[in-house]
Amino acid sequence: MAAPRTRTARKALGRLSLPERAFVADALRTETVGGVLLLLAAVTALIWANIPALHDSYESVSHFRLGPGALGLHLSMAHWAADGLLTVFFFVAGIELKRELVAGDLRDPRAAVLPVVAALCGMAVPALVYTVTNLTGHGSAQGWAVPTATDIAFALAVLAVIGTSLPSSLRAFLLTLAVVDDLFAILIIAVFFTDRLDFTALGGAVAGLVVFWLLLRKGVRGWYVYLPLAVVIWTLMHHSGVHATIAGVAMGLMLRCTTREGERRSPGERVEHLVRPFSAGLAVPMFALFSAGVAVTGGTLGDVFGRPQTLGVVLGLVLGKTIGIFGGAWLVVRFTRASLSEDLAWADVFAVACLAGIGFTVSLLIGELAFAGDAVLTDEVKASVLVGSLIAATCATVLLKIRNAKYRRLCEEEERDEDRDGIPDVYELDDPAYHLRMAEIHERKAAEHRRIAAEKAAVGRHGLQEVPGGAGEEDDRPA
Repeated sequence: MAAPRTRTARKALGRLSLPERAFVADALRTETVGGVLLLLAAVTALIWANIPALHDSYESVSHFRLGPGALGLHLSMAHWAADGLLTVFFFVAGIELKRELVAGDLRDPRAAVLPVVAALCGMAVPALVYTVTNLTGHGSAQGWAVPTATDIAFALAVLAVIGTSLPSSLRAFLLTLAVVDDLFAILIIAVFFTDRLDFTALGGAVAGLVVFWLLLRKGVRGWYVYLPLAVVIWTLMHHSGVHATIAGVAMGLMLRCTTREGERRSPGERVEHLVRPFSAGLAVPMFALFSAGVAVTGGTLGDVFGRPQTLGVVLGLVLGKTIGIFGGAWLVVRFTRASLSEDLAWADVFAVACLAGIGFTVSLLIGELAFAGDAVLTDEVKASVLVGSLIAATCATVLLKIRNAKYRRLCEEEERDEDRDGIPDVYELDDPAYHLRMAEIHERKAAEHRRIAAEKAAVGRHGLQEVPGGAGEEDDRPA
């Protein structure tokens, strides 16, 4: 009779596989640089909009219109940034989501359950906090979606500024959270912020997407084929009433993100590698430049904590995100066979949950959509997003700094490569060839130490021979 099969407990937030670690490191490196640019753009917008001598010029540039009027695209600069440039950001988000689904952590249901549940709770609880705040304060519930989104670039910019050595497993958790977060934010925008539908334009956009997919399936290559088609799809989607950024997500999801024989990287990875710097370095910072420029005065900051709509956003980002993500992760570990990695503590998960309370790009976009008819309230909601994100970043910084020494030791262990073969030692502990190489290295070191010890002993014997009676003083008396 065969022995019953036992399932070993899976380690939640354990060490990543080597290929996944390399991908995460590359992705986060670009996101971190983009996050710093995003931070600079936001600060520039705030300064530009709040210096009295420059405020009018900021408004003039933001509302300056350009584009072909015959096609209904004579739009303001702020509109182009939100609907045009941000489409590139959502295109990259679509590729990231596709890769996670077919080749990343989300491919394995057991590995995916933790970040997915944490992300869902991290969106549901902020929405609930916002709604309760506004119901009790007699406010408007229409901004419930504003605090649900995490800005991964801004969060990583905070990590870059405070210089913490966050382990790759926690960084991957944050990245996967943001990918799932982006997916549901996209669904929220598509479902809840589509007031009217032009079915002719929508049908044309869908037909264009079908052509896009067929060209990919046939293996047609060349940017000069796909770029004009993408512009047509975006234009039709813009006129359909569905937010134009949805077109970017749809096209990103269509790219193949698995490698075939003879390929070093998949088409999705190649395109993402080319487009991500444009997204992180230009598209998102330009959106921030035209969205974060709100007039900040003592009265404005007072209104942030005085209005139920803006207070709900702050509480949703600071409390809702933290409680939702931490609570979701705890529930997964509590009610499944998963167990937290022994290298980490729940305090680490709590700190990352605080960090996820930084909502910027998508939160600002949803704020504009939710309160489109009220310019004053839109600006106040934007200010509340900035305030909530700043509070969340400050809390996360304090918590991460407390654990920074522990993180530094973990990172040093992950990076150690004593046999100098380009692969960290922790990934070769089960490889006999690695242990043979290390035995040779240790034997060489031991031989060197034996040689040094023999030389020191020889020097010591030579010294004793020079002074037979022992070490004496200058007058030759015994010591």
